[in-house]
Amino acid sequence: MPLEYSLSVFEIEQKLRDIATVIRRKGRVLLEGHGVTPPQFDALIVLSRKGPLTIGELGSHLYLAYSTTTDLVDRLERARLASRERDQADRRVVHVSLLPAGEQLIEAVLDARRAYLAQALAGLDEGTSQQVIQALNLLHLHIVDG
Repeated sequence: MPLEYSLSVFEIEQKLRDIATVIRRKGRVLLEGHGVTPPQFDALIVLSRKGPLTIGELGSHLYLAYSTTTDLVDRLERARLASRERDQADRRVVHVSLLPAGEQLIEAVLDARRAYLAQALAGLDEGTSQQVIQALNLLHLHIVDG
């Protein structure tokens, strides 16, 4: 038997899915322009936020198998966006680090995303923008932090 939900739950879920779909499509186009895939970009973001990680740690953050993460790091290394270094204490351990070109790519993509969002929100006045921020913060609090 299906659960009962208020109409607002259906509307919120639909709007979030619609927005996520549009943003995901636009994001793919932006990434293609920079020659990276969404998983590669996700890896760069994780490396940027978490610092050097082992391949296993990176895979855990990305929810990817070790072999898939290794292939992804191979591509990032060939593109000179990330590098590998053997651990000095344990040569079996390999650390993956973000290179300056990877940092620059992240900034370029995020700037392009922000420009897209600014254009999409250009018609909103400051009060409405603040209402959107408050609603998103509240949703974030209940979904991510709750």
